[in-house]
Order: sequence, then C-alpha cells, then structure tokens
Amino acid sequence: MNDVDKMFLAIETLKPNTPLVFTGKEVNETTFNQIKWEIDGGNFTTTNPHSELSYSSVKSEMDKL
Repeated sequence: MNDVDKMFLAIETLKPNTPLVFTGKEVNETTFNQIKWEIDGGNFTTTNPHSELSYSSVKSEMDKL
C-alpha cells in the first residue's frame, strides 16, 4: 500500500465518507494542504473544514498502517 492509499484509508478511518479530491502522487504536509474538500454539495475548497483531519492526525493514522 502506498502513501496515497494510506492517506485515503486514514481519512476514512478518522471521518468516514468525507468527499475530497486529491491529485498528488506523494503525501506530505504541502500536498495534504492542496486537498480540495467538498463543501455545500459540489463546491470545493482547499481550506480544510474538518478539524479532526489535520495533517498531523492523518499522518499519525497513516503511520499505524
């Protein structure tokens, strides 16, 4: 399992069914901050609206996999 797969699994574990778009090939804090999070049914933002999905919490969950 690569880091992108681990990131998606970690996000699903921390907050199931979170709609997002990630086009990166590697996961680090910079690429994580470029995730497009869905808000308001079809609108996206790169400002993460989910406090439980900080990079550090997602990375910690990824490290468990």
